[in-house]
This record gives sequence, C-alpha cells and structure tokens, in this order.
Amino acid sequence: MKRYLSRRRVSRRSLLAGAGAVTAGSLLAACSSNGGSGSSDLSEHQVGAMDDYGVGDQFRASEPVEFSILMQDHPGYPHDPDWLFWSELAERTNVTLENVIVPLADYNERRGVMIAGGDAPMILPRTYPPDEEQFIAGGAILPVSDYFDLMPHFQEKVARWNLDADLDTRRQDDGKIYVLPGLHENVWIDYSLAMRTDILDELDLDEPTTWDEVADVLREMRRAYPDRYPFSDRWSTPPQPGANNLLAMVSDGFGTYAGWAWQPTYFDRNANRFVFPAAMDEYRQVLEYLNMLVREELIDPESFTQSDDEAIEKFASGRSFVISANAQTVIEHREDLEGLAGATVRKVRRPRGPMGHLVHNDRLENGIMISSRARESENFVAMMQFIDWLWYSDEGKMFAKWGIEGETYTGSVEDGSFELADDVDWAGLNPDADQLLNADYGFFNGIFVYGGSTELLHSQFTEEEQEFQETLADIEGIAGPPRPLNPQEREQASLMETGLRDYTDQETLKFILGQRSFDEWDSFIEELRGRNMDQYLDIVNGAYERYQEEHG
Repeated sequence: MKRYLSRRRVSRRSLLAGAGAVTAGSLLAACSSNGGSGSSDLSEHQVGAMDDYGVGDQFRASEPVEFSILMQDHPGYPHDPDWLFWSELAERTNVTLENVIVPLADYNERRGVMIAGGDAPMILPRTYPPDEEQFIAGGAILPVSDYFDLMPHFQEKVARWNLDADLDTRRQDDGKIYVLPGLHENVWIDYSLAMRTDILDELDLDEPTTWDEVADVLREMRRAYPDRYPFSDRWSTPPQPGANNLLAMVSDGFGTYAGWAWQPTYFDRNANRFVFPAAMDEYRQVLEYLNMLVREELIDPESFTQSDDEAIEKFASGRSFVISANAQTVIEHREDLEGLAGATVRKVRRPRGPMGHLVHNDRLENGIMISSRARESENFVAMMQFIDWLWYSDEGKMFAKWGIEGETYTGSVEDGSFELADDVDWAGLNPDADQLLNADYGFFNGIFVYGGSTELLHSQFTEEEQEFQETLADIEGIAGPPRPLNPQEREQASLMETGLRDYTDQETLKFILGQRSFDEWDSFIEELRGRNMDQYLDIVNGAYERYQEEHG
C-alpha cells in the first residue's frame, strides 16, 4: 500500500561554496561565449519571474504560474498525478506543471506530431540530438542559447566545468543551440563486462584490464570448459551492429565509432577533417578483433543477433561466463545466478584498447527543447528561471533525484553521508524496502534527472559501483568541433548517411562473423565510395570550414 508523506518545506542551503550570491546580471558577461543575447526585449514576459534570481537561489515564482510539459508514461514507473513530486514541487516553486502524457514507446513520434501541428507543450524534455534539427527550419522551437542569460545555474556549471567546447558541438549553422543539454561534471562510463569471478578464481586468473587480456582470459575459460562459449552477449537487437553495445565498447579503445557509439563522422585532428568511421583503419581493427573472438570460439556468434533474454538465460544457467552489463544489470545478473552454487559476478573495469579510452562528447546528455510559442507567454522569463533551478541548480537536482531530506533520504552527497530512507528503494540500494522512489513518489524520473556533479552521480551507486567508477577517474572526454549543416545540406546528407549506415551495418556483421574476408577491405571502402561517402564528407567538411570562418 502506498504511503503518502506529509509535505515539508526544506530551507535553502548554501550552494556552491565560494561562488557567493551571484545574480543573473553578474553572469551576463559570460553570454558572449555561451550565446546569450540578453533579456532587454522581455519586459512584457516577466510575470511571475523573480527580480533577483542568481546562483544559489531557490526559485519561487512571484505569483502562481503554470507551464505545459511533455511527460513520458514510463512502464517502470507509470505516471501518477498523486506523486509527492508534484505537490512538493508546487510548494517550493509556486509552479504547477500541466502534464501532456504520452507512452514512452511513442514519445518521439507524438512529440513530432504535436510540434508540426503547432500545439506542442512549452517544455519538451528528453530530446536526443540531432532530433531537434527537423524542427529548426520551421521556427517551431526556440534557439535556447539566446536565453542563457536567464539561466545563472546553467551558465555557472558550464563555466566551472569547462563545458564550452562540449556545448559548441551542439551548435547549428546559425551558431545557436536549440537543445538545453544535461551537463555532467566528468565523463561517465557505465557499461563494461560482467564476469563470473568464481570462474576467474578457479582458474587463477586476474581481472582483465585490456581487450587483449580479455581474449587471454576467454581462452583460458574455453580451455577449461571446451563445451561452451565463455562469452555470450546481450544488447544486440535488432540484429545489426548499429544496435550493439560490445562494438561500442571495443571501438572506444581503438579510436573510432561503432555500435551504440556510432556517429556518422569522426574528426581526424591530424588531417583537420571529418572522416567516415567505417573507412578508418581503426574500424577495421575493431572488426578484426571481434572476428578473432568468433574464429577462436571465444564468443558465441549469436551474440550479434540474439535477444537479451537468450543471452541472460545462457549466463544464468552457466552456459557462459561473461556478458555486457551496467550498474543496474550486474545486480540483476547476481540474482540470476542464485541457482548456481558458489557463482559470483562482478562488473570489471572497462577494458582499454590500443588507444586507451577515447570517449567523445560524453559530458552532455539529452535535453530540453522549448516550443517557440512559449516565448509569447507573459511568464516566459519565469519559465526559464524555473527550468534553470529544477534541471541545473544543485538543490533542484537533489530534489528531482532524491526527493525530500528527512523523508525520502538523509545526509549529504557532498560529505558522503547520503542514504535513502529505510523504506525507500532505487536500483537495489535498499533491496528490502517496500516503496520505490520513482514508482511510488515520482522522484528519479527520467524527464527531470540527468547530468550533475560527480558526487551526485555517485550517490546513486552501490559501494561496488563507486569502486568501479574510481577505476575510470583518469578518463577524459574529447569534444569534436561543430560542423552544422544548413537545411538544404541536411536534407541531402541525410539520404546519403542513411544509405552509408545501412550498408556499413550489413558488411560489419559479415566481417565479424567471417562471412566476408578482410582481403576484401579495400573493396569495401570502394563500395562505400560508390554509396556517396566522398560526397557526404565534402558536405560535412564544407559545413565545418564555413562554421570556422563565420564563428571561429
């Protein structure tokens, strides 16, 4: 039975030690680099806004206001109008959200229909670039960078965490940004390999730290258990390399893009040009490595086509010893193994490749589009202040993520004393609790929670996962330069990109599974050229050069 908690105001704590009471006005000087245009033309749109709103301030509208927002109905935590999140948010901010609810599976499609029809909500979260590009030409969404000056917490995070170069990757041909991204303080890597540590102990093997060592460990496992594939992987459906996690992890260490990490271009800093990832020698090395695992029967060839359930069943039954995992699924895998006496599992450090780790643009997440009609509202400034507080202030992020101090959690993430309340669980932090933070209270909702400080990120992890994250503390993200296309270029390049991507996926799988010889690699490159690879790169590099000339 759901427990309804009493509402309680939380006093504003001192944020950002050393920053002082920095106001929006004092941050205007930073707008030239971040794209803000100032708020001098907003005198008719300040109803409900705070006069002196700055870093460290709790936003509270000067009168009750309401903003419409697109909300996902997530199957893991179906939307509930009685969530404590809503009532507490209204009490703290004087803001009521008019929720436009759409099923998670239809989110992107329904968003597009509403934008095209001119009746989209004001706030459009959960936008993954480049999804915004289709709405720019028609003027349906705002260039949010014109209004950075209204968002002191956002600007402070960008400045303190040196995110200007990351933000530049989101700029369009006009030099403006159309999605407010989630901001991470540091690079965050979640996915790696989960290994049966009891098998490692049995065979006197150390946890591998490189992809070469992974192959050596798999060879020893295969030698000891010749009747099974030691590695059978998940996250490969639909059956194409473009939807494959393992390819993404390996490509990270080899210095290219593949699988989930795929991007249509890779910036070659030596040549000062964008290149097509699948035509890189590093991409060939990724495929040769995976083909070697297949040839030596170290990985189940069905890893690239099977469903997650099939892969999980093989791991849970002991027919395999290695599977891809993240912080949440390794807990599930541990539960899956309860039927095997003595079986233990651990997520090992993300293996390094010849290039170590090259994580690109990983400090920005999906984010928020703003409907252009929101700019017409008399409450527009108040809305931007509200977004700034809820999504970018330390206090707002703590509230959206963990709820109410003293009721859903205690302690502080800054000093490491944070703990969920005994009767509240999220992702196995309190596995015996009878209340779920998201499903029962509405906190930790994917619409409101992304980005943040490393301390805040680590607060959601078990002690084991925090140790895993510490092994990756030396990894830095690399932001490539912007190369925004104009509408005509975008339409032309999109057709080329789709054809190139589909063919790359098709041939990638053939190379990995040994259905195509690497002796034909040069022929593969020529086939990509026959599918307009060079013309596509000419468009992209032309856009890059134009942007450099116009915006520097």
